[in-house]
Amino acid sequence: MAISNIATAFWCFGMEQKITAIKAQKKNPNRVNVYLDGEYAFSLARIVAAWLQVGQVISDQKIEALKKQDGEEKAFQRALLMTGHRPRSEQEVRKKLEGLGYSGELIERVLARLRQAEILNDERFAREWIENRSVFRPRSRWMMATELRYKGIPEEVIQKTVEEGEEDEKLAYDAARKRVYRLGNLSWEEFRKKMSDYLGRRGFTYETISNVVRQVWSEFQTEKAANLHE
Repeated sequence: MAISNIATAFWCFGMEQKITAIKAQKKNPNRVNVYLDGEYAFSLARIVAAWLQVGQVISDQKIEALKKQDGEEKAFQRALLMTGHRPRSEQEVRKKLEGLGYSGELIERVLARLRQAEILNDERFAREWIENRSVFRPRSRWMMATELRYKGIPEEVIQKTVEEGEEDEKLAYDAARKRVYRLGNLSWEEFRKKMSDYLGRRGFTYETISNVVRQVWSEFQTEKAANLHE
């Protein structure tokens, strides 16, 4: 009976081993190598190993828990690296982590940490995306909404942020003004065709294109005439 109880206790708590050394890795000082009973056992992120001390005794179950926590920390650091290069949507980060082979459960924990730290925020991402497009590469609301859907942004967030942005007439006008100096010396028919095609590729409707092309043509011709008389 006593032997059975000892065996049960051993099975529940696992073998315990003593930490004999904790050494920072030379190539990656943010990770440490842990030695148990005088031999290298595993490596951990420094933040995961922060509570460990030489001389401490830990069980097999605790070691597995540490390794699981370390796996999450690795995924979290990968996600931080992704978002450090440029803003990303939550769905983009999820797909990247899935591609790296992380489990769905672990990915959701990482995403929750990123949301809590305000590193991931789909509404902010959508707003910044629309602002950037409107300033540097104007296109229609419809096209911007399509791009955000591709990024995995929820539909209610897309509708809200798109409606807060500029109207299509203003977006088309801004896009045409950026292009007019490359096309303004063409004939009216050539200008109308090329500018209409250009705006059409940016998702604007025929009516919007027709109005904006005429307006921009007229403004450019007036500017050219004024420059000739200076």
